[in-house]
Amino acid sequence: MKKTVLILLMLALAAGGYWYYRKLSTGPEYSLMQAYKAVTDHDAAAFERYVDVTSVTGSLVDQVASQGSALGILNPGGMAMKGALRLLKPQLAQAARQEVKRYVETGSATAATEATPKRLVNVSILGLADKVVGQGSSFKGVKYSREEGEQAFIGLEFTQPRYDTTLVLEVKMQDRGDHWQATEITNTGEILQHVARMEKQHLLGQ
Repeated sequence: MKKTVLILLMLALAAGGYWYYRKLSTGPEYSLMQAYKAVTDHDAAAFERYVDVTSVTGSLVDQVASQGSALGILNPGGMAMKGALRLLKPQLAQAARQEVKRYVETGSATAATEATPKRLVNVSILGLADKVVGQGSSFKGVKYSREEGEQAFIGLEFTQPRYDTTLVLEVKMQDRGDHWQATEITNTGEILQHVARMEKQHLLGQ
């Protein structure tokens, strides 16, 4: 009897261990880790497996286009009119995709920006990301993670040395069966507003 119980316990532990391994190796956090690895390996194909670049950049352009006043603070000298941004959304989305792809391939933000076509609206997705996250910023960790059916939402926390604070980017993930794929950064608009307020206070010396 004791032997039978021990065998059942071992089987339960093995099954639990296997489930935990599968959870780690197929969950949304693992897919984000693989996307990061693809960036460090300069592997654009692997990156696009774990990040729907078209969906993410399209959503970013939509959210950026709704934040004309914030862009005026974060992107001085650049044209930041809502109407112009919305009108040129297809060109901006294409330029953003090219920026991201080139950055993954080269690891150079400068090369990525130079590779994009000249455009009337002077808004660089990578340039905005640099101003939002900030020079010297570092990744703190996963703030939260929740799954809702075939979707997941992961909060990634970064430091913001310029403002002596942190911010949390919320990444929306979609279950693709054997992996998860990032499809949107859901809170870009709110973060732009928040950073613009802090930048205004910083410039005013408050």
